[in-house]
This record gives sequence, C-alpha cells and structure tokens, in this order.
Amino acid sequence: MNPTIFSLDYFFILLGLTLSIISIMSFRDSGNPRRIATGTFWALYAVVFLIGDRLLPLVVGIIVVVMALIAGLGGVSLGKYGQFTPEERRSSALKLGNKLLIPALIIPFTTVIGSVVFQKTKIGGMFLLDQKNFTLVSLGLGCIFALIVACRITHGTPVQAMREARRLIDSMGWAVVLPHMLAVLGLLFMDAGVGKAVAQVTTTYIPMDTRFVAVVVYCLGMAIFTMIMGNGFAAFPVMIGGVGIPILIGVFHGNPAVIAAIGMFSGYCGTLMTPMAANFNIVPAALLELPDKNGVIKVQILTALPLLTVNIFLMYYLMQF
Repeated sequence: MNPTIFSLDYFFILLGLTLSIISIMSFRDSGNPRRIATGTFWALYAVVFLIGDRLLPLVVGIIVVVMALIAGLGGVSLGKYGQFTPEERRSSALKLGNKLLIPALIIPFTTVIGSVVFQKTKIGGMFLLDQKNFTLVSLGLGCIFALIVACRITHGTPVQAMREARRLIDSMGWAVVLPHMLAVLGLLFMDAGVGKAVAQVTTTYIPMDTRFVAVVVYCLGMAIFTMIMGNGFAAFPVMIGGVGIPILIGVFHGNPAVIAAIGMFSGYCGTLMTPMAANFNIVPAALLELPDKNGVIKVQILTALPLLTVNIFLMYYLMQF
C-alpha cells in the first residue's frame, strides 16, 4: 500500500468528529423537544465513522437497527440554531452579493484540479492524494477550503458554521443516512440472488419472446429498482443480471454498450422520482428551505417520465447496432 499524505480515512475521522459535535449540541439544545433521541442518532452515526472498521459486524448492525428505530419513531427533530433574523440574512446577502458564490464554486474547482492535476503528485516519496480515492479526497479538501473562504468572506466563526451544519443536517434528518444504507442494500440484493429471481419472474409471467417487451421490462425495471434503492448503481447489477445479459444480449444479441449505457440512463429517470435518492432530491429541498420536502421530485417527474419513454425507444432501435 502506497503511503499517502491525504488519505480518505482522515475525512472519515473529520466527519465523525463533526457529527460528534453536532450530537453534543443536540443534547444541549433545550429548544428541541426530542433532543435526547436526536443527539443519540447523530452520536451513533459518528461512532460508525470514527471506529466502525474496528467494530464487529454484529455491533455495527445493532447500531444501524437502533438508528432506524429512532428515525422510524420520529426521534430526529428540529431545535434552535441561533440563526440570524430574515432581515439580517437578507441584508447580509445584499451586501455580499455574488461573493456568496465563491465558496460553492471552490468545491467543484478543487475537486477537478485535484483529480486531474495532482492525481499522481508525490511529496517526499509520498502520494499527495489517496490513489484509490483521489476524487473523493479532492472533494473533501475542496469542502475544507470552501469553509475557510466562506468564514473569511462572511466574517463568520467556526461555531456559527457548526450551528448551520447542525441546522442543515437536522433539516435533512434520517435522509442523510440513506445513501450508505442503500449502498449496503444493493450488495445484499446481489448476494441474495435478486437478479436471478427477477429473471425467473419476468420470464415466467411476462412474454419476453419479443424484443420490445424485453426492452420495456429492462428499462422500467431499472427505473423502479432505482426508486426502491435510491441508486442506479445498486439497481444495475439486479437488472443487467436478470434481464440484460440473459435476454437482451443472450437471446436478442443486443449491443452490450448500448444496453448498459441506456439502462443506467433509465435508472437515473427513477432517481428523479424518488425520495430514496436523498442526496439528489431531499438535500436540495433542505438547502433551499422549500416548504415541501418532495417539491423537487414533483417538478422532476414531468421530465423523468418522457425521458424514460425516449430511452425505451432509443434502446429498442440502437441495441442492434
């Protein structure tokens, strides 16, 4: 294993420490009617980041179950965050103007520069970035740089930054954990042989002897499984193993590249229509402080359904080339 200056593990520890601070702030927030449950939820999540790799799988599983119970019983609640008044925020925004966009632009800029320019950079015989996760490490560094610049521009303090972090993470609530949970669900589906089960069900109850029907089942399946799992990458092994390879490729001799590419695109249509894709649909609603948490999804459905229809016809005609 090559020595690295900036390892992804450092950012896991930083996330764990951040969640620990948020947990302590939640416990101390008398304005939160469920401060004990909220603080416990974030404390357990912090433990997973800090020492999860050192715990027995059974212990981590128990932590996940407890977190699910807390979230399911409505234990993650909003509190008081020491925010500025709407008038103060409006005045500050008008004063700062477009400078507010600088921190947001630093994150993608740093991610791209780090991934492309400094990917193989060495200092003193050590790689600057984690070679297995250089994009994620660059993203983490970009977030740190953006935070420093944001505090500089707004004359804010790290304490206020933590308050805002807690406000946002409480607003998103249990949805913050969904990407990790769903990634594990995708692995479980693969190990449990869901792809084979899908193939058996579709071939038994659906007439798959026509190419168009097979394409519809594959594309709709990608969208539906993505809506269930919140992630097209988790849905892809299930549908490509159940319908894509044995039927579209094996029976109808379709082009694997076209089937894979348009299949993933069909999965992304499902991403647009599900709250399970929390990082795409719930997080923006929280950041924009929309009154309806599903407001983003309701708008995107009008794009997702026509796009899914187009994907079906594109695959039907292009898979033979």
